[in-house]
Formats: sequence, structure tokens, C-alpha cells
Amino acid sequence: MGIPASPESVSENPAEEPAQPDGAQTPPESTEQPAQQQPQQPQQPQAKKHFRRTRRLLRMRSVQAVLALIGVFFVWLCWSIGSALAAPGDDSVVARVAEWARDHHLGPVVTFLEDQQYKAHPPKIGGKPTMALAPNGAPVQNTTTKPALKPIVPARLVSPAGAPLPGEGTWQTLENVDGTPALLGAFLRPDNEHTSYVAAVVSMDQRLVRFALHPGESDPGPGNWGVPPTIPTGQRTGLLATFNGGFKVINDEAQGGFYLNGTTRGTLTDGAASLVFTKDGKATVADWGRDATLTPNVTGVRQNLKLIVDHGKVPDSVDNNVESGWGLTIAGKYFVWRSGVGVTADGRLLYAYGPALSVRTLGDLLASAGAVRAMQLDINPAWMSFMYYKAQPDPANPTPVKLLPNQERPADRYYEDTSRDFTAVFAR
Repeated sequence: MGIPASPESVSENPAEEPAQPDGAQTPPESTEQPAQQQPQQPQQPQAKKHFRRTRRLLRMRSVQAVLALIGVFFVWLCWSIGSALAAPGDDSVVARVAEWARDHHLGPVVTFLEDQQYKAHPPKIGGKPTMALAPNGAPVQNTTTKPALKPIVPARLVSPAGAPLPGEGTWQTLENVDGTPALLGAFLRPDNEHTSYVAAVVSMDQRLVRFALHPGESDPGPGNWGVPPTIPTGQRTGLLATFNGGFKVINDEAQGGFYLNGTTRGTLTDGAASLVFTKDGKATVADWGRDATLTPNVTGVRQNLKLIVDHGKVPDSVDNNVESGWGLTIAGKYFVWRSGVGVTADGRLLYAYGPALSVRTLGDLLASAGAVRAMQLDINPAWMSFMYYKAQPDPANPTPVKLLPNQERPADRYYEDTSRDFTAVFAR
């Protein structure tokens, strides 16, 4: 009978490891660990169900049609916005996207965003201007001993801010024609609260200058205008000034029409404030249908909203229906960049613009400068500008200068195609 194995040699699982026979050598213990069996991955029936359900949905013709429409819309959206960004002109990306949104019925969204931006960054109250109020240092004077015409020098403008700063409200010569001041500029604070801001007013003597209306590439858009959306090389001799137009005509923000050389865009509307151009190169501001009509003598009409000065006074209507009446952008009661044009009793054309202006303070500036009728043009910094032009060093290609140095648009804005209409001022 064999000797029983020691307890150490007894298998813990005799059913799997039988005892060694007598005299048998116990094999040495292997140093290699037996391969561990990988745990079986649990099945994911829920994920498979979702995948199968998605595949079934994608096979449905209705779902495929919806996805195709979404794809077409995405391609159109990219093309549309890309076309807006690539359009001629020097408009900023933000301005181009905002205009694209307004043209595609997203005006309320843009207005909301602008409103929130304004509330977050309202214009500063108090303070003093950082620019001199006589920036070019050129007092009103004749450059020849015997001028062709006696200059019209308006009275010094009264500062709405109170006691005037040095040079405030004093007329300065911007341009001479045949030795006589033709364009005069004055600089002043717009009210007694926003005293760190400066507005500008320009007086243009129509005995010495003539006006030309130009269309914009996108507004009023392509047409048989007979005039380019720029002032090209070869047509700049005698150029004295340029200034912006009004709200967009093509989506009826202007609440009026645009007419030039026999072509009309929009509808010339009775009662609309109108900048009217005639064959003799003169311009006036009119209530359409009351002060002016489309006669053979009229070459251009630029309508925009209602008059903000009539019979020499600012009407109470500028305080009513502020947002709907004065633009779908930032509400008119807010103090933002604004521009306007007016006509005096002696026939001079006035232009005023600046930051931190309400509709009423803009009207007050023009009325105080002698306007008997005036209208608002465009608003917000992306759209307005006034430049005058120095004939030196090349009279055929005069050098543009910003009237207000802090205006957003570049001085050479109208030396290339522009998206909006504008007015050019030439020496007679």
C-alpha cells in the first residue's frame, strides 16, 4: 500500500487534479501564469436599437427630403452671406452681415442686438472734447483781394452746451472757389449733457458749388443711372466734398424712393422729406408734393422719412413714433451717430453730423444754423461720412480729409465703388 501524500501535495480540487501515483515525480511548478480568460463584453442592445432605428429613419423618403432641403438651405446660406461679404465697397464685416440680415427679414434681431449694445455702452455724460473745435485753423477769409462774389458768412453758432469753448461754433473755411469761401465748417458740442462729443455743421454756397447724386451698388442697386457708384479717376477735378445718403430704399426703410436721370427705385412718396437735385446743379430739401414735384428740371431725388425742420422749426413729430419714424436701427430717442441735410432761406445747403445726437438735437443743430427745411439722412457710424478734398498736390486727384477725424468710414470711401448712395460737391 502506498504512503499517503502529505497535505501540501493534496490538490485543493481533487476532481480536477488526481493524486500522483507512488514514486511519480511531481512536475515543477510552472513560472508562467495561465492566460486569463478575457471577460466577455456585455452586449449593448440599446445602442444597436438606436442605430437600427436611425438607419430605418434615413431610408425614409420623407426624412431624406427634409435632409436634402436642409442641405440646399445651408448651401444657399453660405452663398448668400458669402456674396454679401464679397460685394464691392469698403463696408465692414459687421455692417455687411447686419445689412444681409435686414434684407432677409431679420431686422428685429439686428435691432435687438444693437439695442443691447447701446444699453451696455451708452454715450458718456459730461467731460470735454479731445479734439480742437477749430481743427483746420483756417478763419473765414478771401484768398484774393477782389473776390468774384461777396462771401456769405453766417453768424457764429450758439453752443447748446453753454459757455463756448475756444473756437466752438466759429465758422472756418474748408474750401475756396475763385478766392471766395465756398464751404464753411463749424464744430460744437451737441447738448449740455454729452459735452465730450463734437458735432460738425457745414455751409455750402450754391453760387459757387454744384451737387451730383450718385447711386450705390446695393442701394438703390443696379440701374440705368448714368452715374457710377464712385468718383472714378478722371472725374475728380474740382471735387470739394462728399457726404452720405439716407436709409435703404430697396427694403423701404427710407419710406420713400430714389430717382436719378429718368430711373426710379422705390416710390416717390408725397409728404416724404426729399433731397432734390436740378439740372443747374443745385439742390434743396423739400416736402415732396408740397415744395417740389417731378418736373423736367429735376434730375435726382433722394427721399428719407419726414422733415425734421420745417418753416425753420423742429416739429413735435420728431418726438413721436421714434423707432418706427426714424429708423429700424437704434431707436431715435437714443443718442447715436446721425447725419442730416437742410436748406437756408438764402439758398445755402447745410450738412450736420456727429456722435451722440438724437433726432431732436440733430434738428436743433440744423435749425440753429439757419435751415428752413431739413431732413435726417443715415445714422450709425458704419454709414455716415463727410469729406472735403484738398487740391494739393494733384488737382486731378484731390486728397480726401475727414471732417470729423473720429468718423468710422475712411476718407477715400468714395474713390472706390460704394454700397450706398452719396452726394458729391464740385466747384462751379
